[in-house]
Amino acid sequence: MKKSLIALAFGTLALGMSEFVMMGILPDIARGVGVSIPEAGHLISAYALGVCAGAPLMVLVARRRPLKHILLALVCIIIAGNLCAAASPNYWTLMAMRFVSGLPHGAFFGAGSIVAERVADEGRRTEAVSIMIVGMTVANLFGVPLGTYIASALTWRVTFCIVAVWGAVALLLVRLWVPRLDPLPDTGLKGQFRFLRRTAPWLILLSVMCGNGGIFCWYSYVSPLMVRTSGFAPDRLTLIVMLAGFGMFLGNILGGHLSDRFTPERVVRFTLAAACAGLVGIFFFAQIRCVSLALMTICTAALFCVSSPQQLLILENSRGSELMGGALVQVAFNLGNALGAYFGGLPIDRGLGYEYSALPGAGFTFVGFLLVALYIRRFPRRAVQ
Repeated sequence: MKKSLIALAFGTLALGMSEFVMMGILPDIARGVGVSIPEAGHLISAYALGVCAGAPLMVLVARRRPLKHILLALVCIIIAGNLCAAASPNYWTLMAMRFVSGLPHGAFFGAGSIVAERVADEGRRTEAVSIMIVGMTVANLFGVPLGTYIASALTWRVTFCIVAVWGAVALLLVRLWVPRLDPLPDTGLKGQFRFLRRTAPWLILLSVMCGNGGIFCWYSYVSPLMVRTSGFAPDRLTLIVMLAGFGMFLGNILGGHLSDRFTPERVVRFTLAAACAGLVGIFFFAQIRCVSLALMTICTAALFCVSSPQQLLILENSRGSELMGGALVQVAFNLGNALGAYFGGLPIDRGLGYEYSALPGAGFTFVGFLLVALYIRRFPRRAVQ
């Protein structure tokens, strides 16, 4: 395995912990800064807004710089954002620091995907991107449970410090192991968005938003579903979350390997179809513990099985603007996250069971499947090589 890909994976691990650890430490933060848990939940939204704002902003500012320099600058922002979050004296300062922490997220994935594609061996481009993304899955498998435990045993501030330390490790590895690559051709400000004049990138971005958003309709409420619908004891949630993280890890590896063998768009189409079926299954069979666990693992595997092929597809369809294209995938992912949490919560707000969150999820995921099917029909593989 190339050292440069390992360095990129350490960077996405820091990003994954920074983004997802909030799910487990919200009660601790709420007590620490004197707000309610729903108010503390806005800190998750602040990070997502940072991703959406930072992706195009960082690309426009740094587009003329060498890719390695861009990565180093972005990791420095990760470190600074989490250190300042750890030292935040009040809720509003913490809110601002969560926004800052989200700024480098999309741009790192954009620049990192280009580096991974360039250093990949022949015929293994998607697998190289999946190795970079594996850090996000490891964050869910180990980093988030660890951060949650530390926040409860010590303080949530130490959790953010650990993310910053991990970012410092990523900074060192990127500096040592990522080769110096020439800057991308400067196509100007307008040129960064020129690829959006075509239909193909929009089909990809919309499929990312709908497909991943559909899974988040259900995954946003997986903990109460497992306790109140499937009947697991609350003290089993840590193991359940780790199993979900294992599904993400396995799905990411399979997605990269299978995409290089069967083409990225076909893997995305099949995976979204499987996710849609899994969500329908959760609605009908969530009361059966073993079935609920199996379907959870399938759906979380699907969530990351599509990540690397979607990242490669947008790179193929944004030549000349790859940095912006790769960053906008993360914008679409986070918009899907936000929409999924909202629409998945609607039936719950109306007094229905938590398994009903899977129904709008299945609808969104099916739309994502249709968009990919349309992409395959209109833009066959030879057209993007």
